[in-house]
Amino acid sequence: MSIAGVKLRTKTASEREILNHLSECSNSFSSPLSNRVNLISYAKKIFEKAITFEAWDEDNLVGLIAAYFNDSKRPIGYITHVSVLPEFEGTGIGSQLLLNCINYAVQQDYCEIRLEVNKLDIKAINLYKKHKFAQGDERDNNIIMRWKPPRII
Repeated sequence: MSIAGVKLRTKTASEREILNHLSECSNSFSSPLSNRVNLISYAKKIFEKAITFEAWDEDNLVGLIAAYFNDSKRPIGYITHVSVLPEFEGTGIGSQLLLNCINYAVQQDYCEIRLEVNKLDIKAINLYKKHKFAQGDERDNNIIMRWKPPRII
């Protein structure tokens, strides 16, 4: 599948490619990512433990969602990271990656996806709401949002 020449893939990025992407996107966050986490350690953790939903423009990782689907006791996924390079924002890449993540959860019989988003990040909150994530509790400056598959009656 592609969006304007961008190829969508799952779990193909190397640790180095993830690190490069995180570095390029760091300042796009309301508080730079590099101020909140050690990018090298975070890239390693994502590479080793997350399912990544990726958008590629040739050999450049331009969009990334990292999610954990590894809770053996409860079928709940956790999105830990969502980013699109600034020059690719507004192209629908974030929406498509989020849909790929949701589809993965459904195919793997997960009953919920959770994430935290900064309550000042209106653009991200609107993206999640567009894809039926509901706002929940607040923690510090973050809102916890949840997605659950629609009930069939």
